Amino acid sequence: MSPSRHALRALALAITAPVLLFSVPASADPGSPPYAEQDLAVGGQGGFPNYRIPAVAVSPGGHILVSYDGRPQSNDAPGPNSILQRRSQDGGLTFGPQQTVHGGKNSPREGYSDPSFVVDQQTKSVFNFHVLSYDQGFAGSRPGTDPHDRQVLHAEVSRSDDDGQTWTHQTITAQITPDPTWRSRFATSGNGIQLRYGAHAGRLVQQFTIIDGGKNQRAVSVYSDDHGATWTAGAAVGTGMDENKVVELSDGRLMMNSRDSARSGYRKIAYSQDGGATWGEVSIDKNLIDPANNASLIRAYPDAPQGSAQAKVLLFSHAASSTSRTNGTIRMSCDDGKTWPVSKVFQPGQTAYTSLAVLPDGTIGLAYEPGHNGIRFARFDLSWLGQTCQS
Repeated sequence: MSPSRHALRALALAITAPVLLFSVPASADPGSPPYAEQDLAVGGQGGFPNYRIPAVAVSPGGHILVSYDGRPQSNDAPGPNSILQRRSQDGGLTFGPQQTVHGGKNSPREGYSDPSFVVDQQTKSVFNFHVLSYDQGFAGSRPGTDPHDRQVLHAEVSRSDDDGQTWTHQTITAQITPDPTWRSRFATSGNGIQLRYGAHAGRLVQQFTIIDGGKNQRAVSVYSDDHGATWTAGAAVGTGMDENKVVELSDGRLMMNSRDSARSGYRKIAYSQDGGATWGEVSIDKNLIDPANNASLIRAYPDAPQGSAQAKVLLFSHAASSTSRTNGTIRMSCDDGKTWPVSKVFQPGQTAYTSLAVLPDGTIGLAYEPGHNGIRFARFDLSWLGQTCQS
């Protein structure tokens, strides 16, 4: 981290006046540009014709993990897809070779798709949630929880206790299906969270989308209060929900931010007062346009104290268009997502799924799809946004 970034971070942590915006200069360190990116997976290279669905996280040991699908037939589930990853041990400057978290196979067909990371800072474990598919995808899955039922789209979680070097696997379909009429489910790709505040501090939360008995597409929080030994599904919320994300706000509430499968052209939001077990009414946030695409939502200062101004600073990545997956944009909120006054385009062309994480030096990591066949990783300093939140 350059001296200018150290000064900015110290300022953000030291001052407790009301939140406002101020302009910041770009980094003066020529060896550490405010924004830089590199390709991690390119279709047709590395053994797979198609790569999709990025997820990024920082392991407890400080390793940057970028996970994604390797698709031999360029299809979503069901297909013989594999969950892959690349790891960085130098802050995202370079990445090691492509590795397999869990590999698919053609006969009998078995596939793994759509990774999402949850990191337990207390036990130092990393969880990679994803789909396990046999003969059905999300739309065609039938009710049931038998892990061997090939007509059910299953939920799997892989766990690593060595910073993503090795993984064990568990099918959790039965644990997270409290209503037997629910006929399909998938963990929404990107990132879940561990709660930091209040009565549920330490809880692990991963967002899912399910299809209920009435054929409604709804959002569900799946959570663990025993560090991933068991998982529980909360109450389903909304209709026309799709890939959704969750963030813990400065007052301990959770905010859900969802893709709208009804294609309103905007994001949907809801709030939880009980750590994701239940959710309030879903509404449209017309501050955030969206073409029915996945997005990412994180806290810029994940270790900030509850109630502090730093805890109110959120970052959001998405395709800032109501009609097409283009115009990849980073937005910043200084007030727990009520407003988004800062934005900057990182990719004016095709931009599909995105995933954000705060890196060990306080810079931001962004894994994204420059189209629908490749995974790119970017690092940027908050100074790159041109403005930041002064607390």
